[in-house]
Amino acid sequence: MSRKKISRRQFVAATALSSAALISAPYIRTAYAAGRLTMGFWDHWVPGANKASTDLVNEWAAKEKVEVSIDYITSQGNKNLVTIAAEAQAKSGHDILAMPTWWPHANSDLLEPVNDIMDPLVKQNGEVNGTVKYLGQLDGKWLGVPACIGSQIKGPCSRIDLMKKYANIDVQEMYPAGSPPKADNWTTDTFLKAAEACHKGGFPFGIGLGETSDSVDTAGAFFLAFGAQLVNAKGDLTVKTDEVRQALEFYKKLIAFLPPDVAAWDDASNNKWLVSGKGAMIMNPPSAWAVAKRDAPQIAEQCWTHGFPVGPKGRFAPFLPFFWNIWSFSKNKEAAKSLLVHLSQPESIAKLVEASGGYDLPAYAKMTTLKTWAEEGPPKGTLFSYPNPYNHQTLSIAASPAPPKIAQQIYAQATITKMCLKYFQGETMEKTLAWAEGECEGFMRS
Repeated sequence: MSRKKISRRQFVAATALSSAALISAPYIRTAYAAGRLTMGFWDHWVPGANKASTDLVNEWAAKEKVEVSIDYITSQGNKNLVTIAAEAQAKSGHDILAMPTWWPHANSDLLEPVNDIMDPLVKQNGEVNGTVKYLGQLDGKWLGVPACIGSQIKGPCSRIDLMKKYANIDVQEMYPAGSPPKADNWTTDTFLKAAEACHKGGFPFGIGLGETSDSVDTAGAFFLAFGAQLVNAKGDLTVKTDEVRQALEFYKKLIAFLPPDVAAWDDASNNKWLVSGKGAMIMNPPSAWAVAKRDAPQIAEQCWTHGFPVGPKGRFAPFLPFFWNIWSFSKNKEAAKSLLVHLSQPESIAKLVEASGGYDLPAYAKMTTLKTWAEEGPPKGTLFSYPNPYNHQTLSIAASPAPPKIAQQIYAQATITKMCLKYFQGETMEKTLAWAEGECEGFMRS
C-alpha cells in the first residue's frame, strides 16, 4: 500500500524570487485572471479521502467565484512522477501540482516561490519540521506549500502481544496513548535484542532490504541514529567514517534476524507480512494496519504504532512529505495561492486527516494532536504517537543532509540498503565503503 518510489531521472536545481502578501487576504479577481484553476492532486488510497479535498476545493471556489478542475493522479506506476516530468518539459499543465519529497527541488527553476503565504501559515500553524524545510526550501525560498495529503511517517507498527511474549516489551506502556513516551530504554541495542527474540519465537520483524522506498527509508533513519552520512550538508564525501561503520555493523546483526528474502522485498511486502500474522513489527504508515482492520481484524487489534529506537546520535523517523506546488507558467497564480491557504487552515487540515483515517500528516507543529489520532482504533489510541505529538524524534529522510540533488540519487539508487547487504553477505567493510564512495562520487559529478 505504501508508497512513493523515486525514479532515477535527474534534474537541475534553481529557483525564482518571492513576494509578500497577507495570509488573510482573499483572492482578488482581476482583468488578468482567467477565472479558472486546475490542479493535479495525489490519488489517495483511502476511500473517501479524495472527496474531502474535493469538497474543500469546491467550498473555496464557490466563495471566490472561480471555476475549478481537479485531476487525481495515482502514484502507482509512478504516474504522478511521469506527469510532473511531462508538464515540466512542456511548460504547460495544471496550475497546482502535488509533488512528493525530492521533486520540488528537482523542478525548482520552474516553480513559483510561495514565501508570501508560507511565512504567515507557519506563524499561524506552527513551525514545520526540518525535513520539510530541507525538501521544500532552496536558498530561503519556499518552493511549495506542505500538503498533509499523502505525507507520512514510516515508524514501527508493533504487535502488542508478540512483543510482550517474546521480547518482554510492552509497547503500549512505552508509548502510552494520551501521554508522553516512556522510551528512554528503547535503544538500538534493545531493538536488536527484541528482533532476535521475536525471530527465535518464529515471528521476525518485517524490515525490507530492497531498493524501494520503504526499505531505503528505514535504513536511512537507522543510519542517522548512528550519525552516519554518506555525503554531508556541504557536499563532502563522508562514507569512510566510524559512524558509517557502526551503522553497517548494526545492520549486519539485524539482517540475521529478518526473513531470509528481505533483499527482494518491495513496498507491499512488509504490509503483507503484518497482515499475514507472520511478523512482530514492520516500519510503515498506518496503511498496513488499516488493511488489517479490514481483512484481519484480530491482527489489527494487536497493532500499536510508535517511535523509532534511539541510537548514539539521536532518535530519527522517516518522514516523506508531499507539497502543493505552483508552476511558474501557471495562468492563475494568485488564485492558486489563495486556494492553498484555504487548504492549509486548521479546520481544513483536520477534515483531511479525518478523511484519511489518520494516515495523512500535516507538517506544522500545532497540528499533531488532532482528535483523529487519539480516537482511531482498534485498539483505541493505536495511532496516537504516529504524528510525533511530543516531538520525541527527529523527522528525517534517507540520504539527508546531503544537498538534495545528490541525496536524491543516493535515495533512488538505494545505495544505503545495498551497502548493508554487501557487508552482510560477506564483503569486507573497506570494500563496501570503497564501493559506496565510488557511487557517491558519480552522483556528485552528474
